[in-house]
Amino acid sequence: MARWISLAVGVILLLVGAVWVLQGAGVVTGSFMTGQKLWFLIGLASFLVGVVVVAATTRRSARKSPKN
Repeated sequence: MARWISLAVGVILLLVGAVWVLQGAGVVTGSFMTGQKLWFLIGLASFLVGVVVVAATTRRSARKSPKN
């Protein structure tokens, strides 16, 4: 159960981080975050944390699964 929660948190961080990066870069418009370097950097950090969480969760899952 905890693995699914970790995976969900990681995927959410990936998606939110990607949106924030795109908003910060000015690709996605219509927000106060559009074109702001701060939101680009926050999004990049969020995206990278999401990558680490998803990678760690999938590695942990692969190690614990029984081999056939």
